Amino acid sequence: MNTSTDLLVVGSGIMGLATAFLAHEQGRSVRLLDAEDRPVGASVQNFGHACFTGQADVIQPIADAARAGWLSAASRAGLWVGESGTYIPAMTPTEAQVLREFADHRGAERVTLLSGAQVGEAIGNPDLGAHSGAHLPLDLRVNPREAAPELARWLDREGVQFTWNTRVYAVADGVAHTSRGDFCASEIIVCPGTQLGQLWPEIAERRGVRECALVMALIDRPDRIPADLVILTGTSLARYDGFTAMPSASRLQEELSQREPELVDCKANLMATGLPNGLLVGDSHAYDRSTAPFIDERTGDLLLQRASRFLGIDRPVVRQRWLGRYADSASTNLVVERPDSRTTVAAVTSGIGMTLSFGIADALLSGADIPDF
Repeated sequence: MNTSTDLLVVGSGIMGLATAFLAHEQGRSVRLLDAEDRPVGASVQNFGHACFTGQADVIQPIADAARAGWLSAASRAGLWVGESGTYIPAMTPTEAQVLREFADHRGAERVTLLSGAQVGEAIGNPDLGAHSGAHLPLDLRVNPREAAPELARWLDREGVQFTWNTRVYAVADGVAHTSRGDFCASEIIVCPGTQLGQLWPEIAERRGVRECALVMALIDRPDRIPADLVILTGTSLARYDGFTAMPSASRLQEELSQREPELVDCKANLMATGLPNGLLVGDSHAYDRSTAPFIDERTGDLLLQRASRFLGIDRPVVRQRWLGRYADSASTNLVVERPDSRTTVAAVTSGIGMTLSFGIADALLSGADIPDF
């Protein structure tokens, strides 16, 4: 077995797969290592929402590159990508003010303001009674349960070498020491997600990396609700960096503390996205060095009830519940370090890995600087 390639990627999450995809498109020989036998981590546990527009100003060039990468992968590998954008109902004048400020800041190409009736019709609930709303037309949707596995299968058919069920113990100077022996490459990019601390504990500790656990559910989708739906809510306006930079964001956070204290207490980003066979709804956020595996039923019911209210669903039918997990840091959205001249470690430390993966991968492969954000 040839154990030497131009590029060795560790990790089959969307960051690792995006890196492998772009390197393969550049004509490099690529091998990807993963401890599992298929993608099963954060990249299949999330909403599949690529929220480019809501990210911080400083990272917008990376977000634009990420959008182009997703569309390229969709064209080349046959992935489904929905281009219906994101809808945000504003239920109060304060939420509406944040959206107006954001629209003025980003411009009409990226943000379209809507009436309450327009946003209700768009999400399949004309009786919503929203004050107003907005549409973010450049945001994308993927099916999180299919995107990473399908991309891995396509890359395998195209000649990228996959070595599954292989645990990596150490990486340095172009060599990965694994449970199957040593693998060599001119360059190694490690995308470890929540496993960063197992390979580089000193980096994880210095950057404050921990786990975030999210309560999520899959429910039946009424036919009137679009299969490519993406809906964000007021809690999202208080969470995503692009919105929180607006002048009225602090007033909204105070309002939410009074109006929706339960959602604030569980650090909710209340949102929903559509699948052909259902709706993904959630989510809460709980942080720890090692998160517990248990789902709090009260939190799950709260998120389900609030999401159903937005979508006009009287009796939601739950098909699945689970805890999503991703790497997180209170001080940064992204950890990129180079332990040696041939090794790069990259971990998205917030819930925006699906969104920015292709843009970050492009910067890693080109050696471009990625701003702190």
